[in-house]
Amino acid sequence: MDFYVYILYSDSADAYYKGQTTDLHDRIHRHNNEYEKATKKGAPWKLIWCTQKQTRSEALLLEKKLKNLSREKTIRFIEKYAEESRALTLKLGLRSGC
Repeated sequence: MDFYVYILYSDSADAYYKGQTTDLHDRIHRHNNEYEKATKKGAPWKLIWCTQKQTRSEALLLEKKLKNLSREKTIRFIEKYAEESRALTLKLGLRSGC
């Protein structure tokens, strides 16, 4: 089973959200249809960055590191790894804001 770590962006809230899941399509759908309390106010959310991990522990570790980044460092991280994320979103058939 694959695990995905992702960063979403909300124009209306001017905010980033970082998370992890096994089903990226469903998770984005849940965020954008206001099923998730943490992201309800920012919908719609755009997928800005994502990566794939082989184990849940790897995904959780990366998610924790991302959640501890400041806004400025989050933006730099997204820019640094944008190409890797674009390739994965194309492979998964997802629309990306990258």
